[in-house]
Amino acid sequence: MKEGNGVGKDSPKPVLRIVDAVVIIVGIVVGAGIFRTPSLIAANTGSWELFLSTWLLGGLVSLIGALCYAELTTTFPNTGGDYHFLMRAFGKRFAFLFAWARVSVIQTGSIALLAYIVGDYISPLYQLGTYSPAIYASLVVIVLTTINIVGVKFGTGTQKILLAIQFAGLLLVAIVGFFITPSPTALAELPVAGGGTGTALGLAMVFVLLTFGGWNEAGYISAELRAGSRKMVQVLVISVLVITAIYLLINGAFLRVLGMDRMAASDAVGVDLMRVTLGEPGVFIIGVLVALAALTSVNATIFTGARTNYALGRDFKAFAWLGKWHDRTSSPIHALLIQGIVALVLIGFGAMTRDGFQSMVDFTAPVFWFFFLAIGVSLVVLRMKKPDTPRPFRVPLYPVTPVIFCGSCAYLLYSSLMYTGIGALVGVGVLLLGMLFFFVIR
Repeated sequence: MKEGNGVGKDSPKPVLRIVDAVVIIVGIVVGAGIFRTPSLIAANTGSWELFLSTWLLGGLVSLIGALCYAELTTTFPNTGGDYHFLMRAFGKRFAFLFAWARVSVIQTGSIALLAYIVGDYISPLYQLGTYSPAIYASLVVIVLTTINIVGVKFGTGTQKILLAIQFAGLLLVAIVGFFITPSPTALAELPVAGGGTGTALGLAMVFVLLTFGGWNEAGYISAELRAGSRKMVQVLVISVLVITAIYLLINGAFLRVLGMDRMAASDAVGVDLMRVTLGEPGVFIIGVLVALAALTSVNATIFTGARTNYALGRDFKAFAWLGKWHDRTSSPIHALLIQGIVALVLIGFGAMTRDGFQSMVDFTAPVFWFFFLAIGVSLVVLRMKKPDTPRPFRVPLYPVTPVIFCGSCAYLLYSSLMYTGIGALVGVGVLLLGMLFFFVIR
């Protein structure tokens, strides 16, 4: 295989435009979470000023993290993304542990979680029996994995279509929230938070930052950017700013229609908003919208997730079959297949617990935030280990910026261990199993 500048015949090619990369990142982040977390954040802020401030703060923290990632992705562009950064900073053993966690817990768990959201919202429209959400979730994984196997252009094209539909739906929610007067009778029927809302800013930020999660997937497409890895700074900043603007707009609509007390008491703020403004047709619309939002995130997560599996196969002989890049489709077909199979297994696990979404949250959160913290530390480590490496972009206000980023990750790691159930222990157990597996396959 002929190689030049680290790119071989069957290796990733720079085929993505800046708009493609932004679409992928925004599609990953702006999912169904915006229709789940606002009520929890309203219950822990106490005033509309503080409520909106937490979303602004979440955008700021994400922007700080994005700047840290911008230095890593422009200095060490690689399809392996986080895996590659950890390999350079902490060595092959730790990088293997991350790749194992991503294959078995982080990415596959996120795919299963998002697929369950689709299943949960489609099932009331057309039931497929007792395990209807799990069946729909499995179909989502199978169909979207197949689409991404067909090729990178088809995968990103699908993402643009899904994102366009999703944005149209989000715009509809904003228009309804700001310009349609809610029915007083329907509003009176909604529950109101007993005793008002309290103030627990730390817990509110946990939910905000979880809703912002996913922009770091940019690291996995840095080597495939047509304009060059230096443009990843632009991709990350634009993505975070667009996401923050969308979140502020949608939450402003929720606030205008429902107010803080009704938001805090709601289990589904989007459903309540549409019910009091457009009636039952609005409830149907929001159900389809949330399913599409989750579908968009699933597709983008499948696209980026397989890149780590590819890097794992490239660096470890025992997994060499994962490191096959198919030049005709410009996609890692074997990596996509194994990712889909593991996601289907996790969907089956969720079906057995009868609470698929929550099980996947518990399963993935602690492991995700542990490695996110490690990425922040790797920026500092690589500054010390490789001071002479050319850095097209340096994070501003170093080391203050990475310290803020690492502190946020450490807090979320602590919270994910304190507030999640037994699923968190299962996820940690799978991670420890990866350590044992590494020594077996050495």
